[in-house]
Amino acid sequence: MSKKVLVLMGGFSAERDVSLSSGPDIAAALESKGYQVVRHDLTDAWKLLDVLRKEKPDVVFNGLYGNWGEDGEIQGLLDMLQIPYTHSGLKASCLGMDKRITKLIAVSCGIKVAPGKIMRAGDLTQNGPGMAFPFVVKPVCDGSSVGVFIVKDEKDLRQVHYQNPETEVLVEKFIAGRELTVMCLDGKAHVVTELKASGAFYDYRAKYTDGVTRHLLPADLPEDVTRTCLDYAERLHRALGCRTVSRIDLRYNESDGVVLLEINTNPGMTALSLVPEQARYAGIAYPDLCARLVENAQCRLRK
Repeated sequence: MSKKVLVLMGGFSAERDVSLSSGPDIAAALESKGYQVVRHDLTDAWKLLDVLRKEKPDVVFNGLYGNWGEDGEIQGLLDMLQIPYTHSGLKASCLGMDKRITKLIAVSCGIKVAPGKIMRAGDLTQNGPGMAFPFVVKPVCDGSSVGVFIVKDEKDLRQVHYQNPETEVLVEKFIAGRELTVMCLDGKAHVVTELKASGAFYDYRAKYTDGVTRHLLPADLPEDVTRTCLDYAERLHRALGCRTVSRIDLRYNESDGVVLLEINTNPGMTALSLVPEQARYAGIAYPDLCARLVENAQCRLRK
């Protein structure tokens, strides 16, 4: 009998709409591979528990992004319920979502990062960053370029706004150059993609609006730069303890070299997403990629 897979989508984060657009694609891909699929839009935790109790899925495909989906929250719940789920476990998810901790781990294993500091959003807007322009401001814990500001001067700084002044933000040197990304699948990185966004940078709109960003695959880079990108992806994947698939974002220029921006432990799976595209380059069709994630699903076992 084929496995029953609950495809979990929606959720509570700023990336809810992206999750809802990728969930049906994931479900259709798994159905094409013969799985029994249950679709669930997460709007209420108690309703999710009711669905899990009723359906008794063999696996949960975690199609949630951002907070509550890829930061260890849903992973912890499914660990407690002893239901295997796709992508990384609680620890790697929690570490990967926190940009401060990710940078510390990256530096410890020889990966270059941009210099920066952690601040309260309110302190930044009132007192300034205490560092030279240009710099980047981003929430310590969020994804998909949500709440990211490139600050080139005082005018840009006045545009930086977060609803909660207590929000922890990472303020770091702006690294000019080429936008690159690398998927790591089962510990192996295959190819580097260069992203050419029509706007100032690869922001939320550029990631999820068709035609706004060109994907150059493989990126036309010096051989040593390509090797460094692939090595960084594999090294950080291992260091965080990621499972199955992850994706790192990088910048490259000749003076700074290759610099890590962040890691995604539950990267996007929409039609525009980079992971399915890089998987196809490696000879893995989208339905096969989804099936591989299901077959490698795990949860933390009780001893």
